[in-house]
Amino acid sequence: MNCRFFVFLFFVASIAVNQSGAREPHLAYGYPAGCQRGTECEIVIGGQHLKDAKDIYLAGEGVEIEILDWYRPMTQGEYTGLRRKMDEVKEAMMAKLEAEGKFGEPTFDEIVKQAGITEDQLKEMEIYRQRDRDPKRQPNDQLEEQVTVRIKVAGDAELGKRELRFLTDDAISNPLWLHIGRWHEVRETEPNNNEPDQAIDSIPVVVNGQIMPGDVDRFVFDARKGQKIVIEAGARAVIPFLADAVPGWFQAIMKLTDSSGRELSYADSMYYRQDPVMYFEVPKDDRYVFEIRDTLYRGREDFVYRVTVGEIPFVTSIYPLGGRVDSEVNVTLNGWNLTQTQVPVKTMSRKKYRPTMLCESEQGSGVSVKFPVQVNYWPEVFDEEPNNDYATAQPISTRVTINGHIDYPGDEDVYKINGGGRLIMEVEARRLGSPMDSSLRVTDDTGKELGFNDDFKDLSQALQTHHADSHLSVTVPGTGNHYLHVTDSQNSGGKDFSYRLTMRAPDSDYELRVTPASIIARAGAVVPITVFALRKDGFDQPIHLRLVDPPAGFQLDGNVIPGDADSIRMTLKIPRKQADDASGQPIAMEMEGVSMPARRSRARDQIIRPAVPAENMMQAFIWYHLVTVEKWNVVISGRARSAMPFSAIMPAPRVVLPQTGEFYVGLNLTDKKLKADDLGLEISAGPPGVSAEFFQAPNGAMAIKFTMEEKEIEPGLEGNLIISVYKDVMPKPTEENPEPKEYRVDYGYMPAIPFGIAEKKPRR
Repeated sequence: MNCRFFVFLFFVASIAVNQSGAREPHLAYGYPAGCQRGTECEIVIGGQHLKDAKDIYLAGEGVEIEILDWYRPMTQGEYTGLRRKMDEVKEAMMAKLEAEGKFGEPTFDEIVKQAGITEDQLKEMEIYRQRDRDPKRQPNDQLEEQVTVRIKVAGDAELGKRELRFLTDDAISNPLWLHIGRWHEVRETEPNNNEPDQAIDSIPVVVNGQIMPGDVDRFVFDARKGQKIVIEAGARAVIPFLADAVPGWFQAIMKLTDSSGRELSYADSMYYRQDPVMYFEVPKDDRYVFEIRDTLYRGREDFVYRVTVGEIPFVTSIYPLGGRVDSEVNVTLNGWNLTQTQVPVKTMSRKKYRPTMLCESEQGSGVSVKFPVQVNYWPEVFDEEPNNDYATAQPISTRVTINGHIDYPGDEDVYKINGGGRLIMEVEARRLGSPMDSSLRVTDDTGKELGFNDDFKDLSQALQTHHADSHLSVTVPGTGNHYLHVTDSQNSGGKDFSYRLTMRAPDSDYELRVTPASIIARAGAVVPITVFALRKDGFDQPIHLRLVDPPAGFQLDGNVIPGDADSIRMTLKIPRKQADDASGQPIAMEMEGVSMPARRSRARDQIIRPAVPAENMMQAFIWYHLVTVEKWNVVISGRARSAMPFSAIMPAPRVVLPQTGEFYVGLNLTDKKLKADDLGLEISAGPPGVSAEFFQAPNGAMAIKFTMEEKEIEPGLEGNLIISVYKDVMPKPTEENPEPKEYRVDYGYMPAIPFGIAEKKPRR
């Protein structure tokens, strides 16, 4: 058994900054979504703006990847243009025949030749017609382009998913996940709606497929009596969110039948997890069929799945769900085809503390299973049955972690609280893989309720859309008897319904996310980024952000999240020079926050937390989820950006803006010929009602003039001004272009300017 540290780091938030413009490459799907270790395969990546991709970033070692081909089906405009051209040529040819007194009309081949239409264009026109006639097809520009890549996976490549991105000269794409698997892989062969696909000749196997509208994919495999077969679908595990689908992911369902068509198993999920899993013990030697489809018969190219079939180990739950830091805990694995169910886990030391460990246990023949284990600092106890009422209530202290079970439907665990004061009671079950939908209730010995909580939305869990863990803050009197009741809100229960319950005094803390997770920029550029603070237990102190051992020249500006803010837009300055061998290669950056709760004053009490990179994903048109990724990458590409012809003269670390009126920030000019009307300013972040323009004094000195409109702005509001600089250029008329149109030259962003709103208009 081995474990490595990780954190469930997800966050729901607004759209991240797009520093690369509207035409950055967008990856919608990859098919197949993975490849077996030690083999080669070709994968089609679907998306938009992919033609200019020059390189591919793939996390981890042991996988080689190259771009083979780009393809985009003919658009309606292109098809219409060619049809119009053919009609015009035909009309002209018939007019000529008529003028010559000839009868008949030109042949199709003659028209095509005269119009200069190639054989490839004819093929694409036919493809367009077929796609246009398909009543089930749902055209979507975000899926139209396809890039074929070849990957070669080393025999010792690490198993699991890899982050994959496309790079152009000016942008870096969103991520897809490429899965490196252990088992033999096959692809579906259509049609397989009625007659099952014969692709499976042995198990275990990974079946790759795509679901189109109304599609049902069926596969046949042979199994022997007594085999214990697991059929595990990966759909949402492949593509977590679909931006324009309701529900916001491919909701797969599966069914298993024998050779006579008798249904043996059905699954539409695994507890609360959206991807279905089936388990069955083979009753007789036979040929079996499993099918997979979308629950609403939706479908599209990005409805991609991977189904694993075989006598594979699968963990349904563990107990306990965690342990104390710097200790050893014996974890019991529940599930199917497990050879090792008792796994000793050594938690990390206090110096290397992380909230969660990802552990791995070998289950024979080199096959391993993975499971998360939570870690914290408090003493650990286990619930002791019976503890279902006041008379049998289990005594607990006020700073403890309880490992418990809801043993059967309707079970209630009751704990007698020793102590009082303001207490935080928090269940972690759903977040750690348990199906339990917890609720918490605190009462006195008369049954009077002091506090209750059912569901608590943890904003750090971006992929967790069924928030069902409980978080209760309650003041417990120091006298009298008081009890904590733990139940399942759905009156469910069983061996998989485990939980971890912490009871403690409020302990303010925070987590950080940074977006975008990958930046591509020119040398010398200033790039806006956003950092989000996930505050816990009333944490309300400023958070200072800093880069960790950055390469020379990188700089943060506006790097303080105010105590009353949950996010800040700031800027990252890219160095003008870099090492020759690093040009165009991803640079892994790190950021951390430093803060201190108000009650602490010693430097050693600082709370230092990493800023975890996150990627923007939309679900069902509405919700945005920042899903964490492996690294925060910066790619310096293209020619260096021209230096800004000025810099701001900051009178203090933070400019103080009036609630209404004007304020000036002086400029140091590197271009002494610069005039106020040469450039323009746009504010992309700042307080409401603020505008900015260049101002030039009679003596030639220049400044930025900020004007605050008559708006209700709270005094003391803090943040950053993010300002871009541009120049509108009107070309001179020429013979070729007598009426030229004005165009805009973008000079990029200034470093962030921190601001605060004054209570009164400051004197100038």
